[in-house]
Amino acid sequence: MSSLVLGFQEMDKTQLWLVGGKGLHLGELSKIQGIQVPEGFCVTTLGYQKAIEQNETYHALLDQLTMLKVEDRVQIGEISRQIRQIITEAEIPSDIMKAVAQYLSLFGEEYAYAVRSSATAEDLPHASFAGQQDTYLNIIGKNAILQHISKCWASLFTERAVIYRMQNGFGHRQVYLSVVVQKMVFPQASGILFTADPMTSNRKLLSIDASYGLGEALVSGLVSADCYKVREEEIVGKRIAAKKLAIYGRQEGGTETRQLDPGLQTAQTLTDGEILGLARIGRQIDAYFGQPQDIEWCLADGTFYIVQSRPITKLYPIPEANDQENHVYVSVGHQQMMTDPIKPLGLSFYLLMTPAPMRKAGGRLFLDVAPMLASSAGRETILNTLGRSDLLIKDALMTLIERGDFVKGVPDDQPAPDTVRSNPDPLAQFHNDPAIVSDLIKHSQALIGQLKQNIQTKSGPALFDFIREDLQQLMKFLTDPQSLSAIMAVMNASRWINENMNEWLGEKNAADTLSQSVPDNVTSEMGLELMDVADVIRPYPEVIDYLQYAKADNFLDELHKFDGGQETRDAIDVFLQKYGMRCTGEIDITRTRWSEKPSTLVPMILGNIRNFEPHAGGLKFEHGRQEAMAKEQELLERVKRLPDGEIKAKETKRMIDIVRNFSGYREYPKYAWMNHYFIYKQALLKEAERLVQAGVIHEKEDIYHLTFEELHEAVRTHKLDYQIISKRKEEYKIYDKLTPPRVITSDGEIIAGEYKRENLPAGAIVGLAVSSGVIEGRARVIVSMEAADLEEGDILVTTFTDPSWTPLFVSIKGLVTEVGGLMTHGAVIAREYGLPAVVGVENATRLIADGQRIRVNGTEGYIEIL
Repeated sequence: MSSLVLGFQEMDKTQLWLVGGKGLHLGELSKIQGIQVPEGFCVTTLGYQKAIEQNETYHALLDQLTMLKVEDRVQIGEISRQIRQIITEAEIPSDIMKAVAQYLSLFGEEYAYAVRSSATAEDLPHASFAGQQDTYLNIIGKNAILQHISKCWASLFTERAVIYRMQNGFGHRQVYLSVVVQKMVFPQASGILFTADPMTSNRKLLSIDASYGLGEALVSGLVSADCYKVREEEIVGKRIAAKKLAIYGRQEGGTETRQLDPGLQTAQTLTDGEILGLARIGRQIDAYFGQPQDIEWCLADGTFYIVQSRPITKLYPIPEANDQENHVYVSVGHQQMMTDPIKPLGLSFYLLMTPAPMRKAGGRLFLDVAPMLASSAGRETILNTLGRSDLLIKDALMTLIERGDFVKGVPDDQPAPDTVRSNPDPLAQFHNDPAIVSDLIKHSQALIGQLKQNIQTKSGPALFDFIREDLQQLMKFLTDPQSLSAIMAVMNASRWINENMNEWLGEKNAADTLSQSVPDNVTSEMGLELMDVADVIRPYPEVIDYLQYAKADNFLDELHKFDGGQETRDAIDVFLQKYGMRCTGEIDITRTRWSEKPSTLVPMILGNIRNFEPHAGGLKFEHGRQEAMAKEQELLERVKRLPDGEIKAKETKRMIDIVRNFSGYREYPKYAWMNHYFIYKQALLKEAERLVQAGVIHEKEDIYHLTFEELHEAVRTHKLDYQIISKRKEEYKIYDKLTPPRVITSDGEIIAGEYKRENLPAGAIVGLAVSSGVIEGRARVIVSMEAADLEEGDILVTTFTDPSWTPLFVSIKGLVTEVGGLMTHGAVIAREYGLPAVVGVENATRLIADGQRIRVNGTEGYIEIL
């Protein structure tokens, strides 16, 4: 057996580096009993390397290509063209030609073959590389086959393949090409079988695309295909397409496109029996590989041939469960305004803080709400609770309930499991005393002070026991009945105001204006205090010039060299002492905090210097307070003129006072939570330093890829299998490319919610109205806070905002996010700053282009692109 060429039956599953993804899967498919795979062989990557290894010009050009970035399209195109030319003109080594001839004589040189590229980075679980390299069909004769092997090698350097590798982090020297040479099948029909529905991700629903002739017509988009859906042994859906064209092989080689007979154009491509037979084959292949597959098939003379199978790369993993029951999982990230993946240490910290039935998938957390959905009382509780944080989650759950095919109910006299507690209306007994807030904050600050002091004496295994105990203290504070009732009171009072002012006065979302510039909002104060930092720096041009280029994390240490440097350092230090525990994605304890990377603040400080006059922070707060006071007076005067006006005005005043006194506190519990997190993190990083010194881990940040329990054990024993960390680092890269669903079932089906709206402007992009007003301006689409370059009057469009984004809110005039609800962070701060805001806008960062002029209607909940 030559290592330059291998037959399908000669391969084994360890040889990805030798035969590439396509070749490896064909080798595996050919070993599944009962699966028909056309005969063939692979010219291995060793053959490719041998053909180009001595070519100095090739290597020099490859060096040049490695230095380029995706933006360098012109240079990429030219260098890629030169490399392709070198490869196609190079002579194929004689021992490769000899080995190819031997296999052709074995299978029959007179037959037609498909010659297909198979890269080592191809058909991988996290990167399909589909269509990046070339395929040639119906190639006849040894010389023609050899010529097309060279063409396949060259297609490793098509412009699209080069750019795809750059975008997915694969080095050009990391990827080699094998070439599959496989007997042609000339089918009456062909297509693609997905063993999980690509639209809904349901693992129990197979989806088959079918058209006449070769599959090339379907893959290239030349024709529409029939689509059949199969669940178990039943066809549950059919869409018969108008199929005017098909591609067929020519007798002399190559392919041609032909017009189909009128009778075939609207006929069902596969019979019902063939559909069910193909579905059984798909399930067999799925079971063999142990994950959903994207399968290329063709039907010839009554037999189904499988010509490729690869993992479906974009399916979201199903949260793990240890039973066969139906489960409904709701994304925690969409409620916490952080949909990025969380590293294992971050996940385990979150799980230590909650008794709720949480499950992990794709580096995110999901809440299993199936037990709650089983009873009408439980449904009402969960729908109301989740609806406050994300209306799309609520609508998705309602869709699932109304379908009636997945969630099984229990009799209403059986209480639903108490996974989410339903609070009685807190306004009936609520004591409207602002001292409640100051007392809660004082208590929290005392806990933080004690934690800072006591943790100093803890190290080794004792530190982990101490953190566990302190987490319980933190949870007691976060779930304090008085704290929760204060937050609920604001929500209910806001709803009361909005409903009654709308009914009595025709005034929409009145509570939004009343929420501006409330006291005790630690998050909005943070944004204003960063404006104060800018005021300190503003008089010192040398410092401003220095900050323009301050990228290093130790930039503060150099400030003393400049006039005003010490004042700048002091102002930033004071800000960090109060807010340095914050960062983007802060619910993941492993995320880099501002105190760890203070350079994160520099663009925002410079933006404040550029966009505002001195003392703008205080003026901004006072302007919002005056607007709120004026709105209060206006509403009370108008209500007094109504029948029973004095009584209504008294109750309205009470509700306004609740909103003004307690809205700000809504942001404090998370601030306290992050204070605790940062103190824990600093202590754990000291343990990590000891593990590095002991040679247990390579770098401090390795601990982020261990769970709390695993880290505890590593500290106790000074032993660790480092492969765990390496594997999880790779998994995190995969998770980072996934988009988590709001709602997913244990079948893997993603249930999408939608907003039910009428009478919207044509082309309007719909979301949830959370802060009133209409504003027009330039859209700034920003997915990383560090990349923010905002000017006053811009409208921020992003995936999600957590408290760390607040300093940007002072510069913008409107907000659009993909995630969020009425009481999530971005909505609360938008109302306090008086910014029109629409949240929960699916795919906002893709539908709206950076720099476009848009209109945000925060009263009705939609965006128009102008």
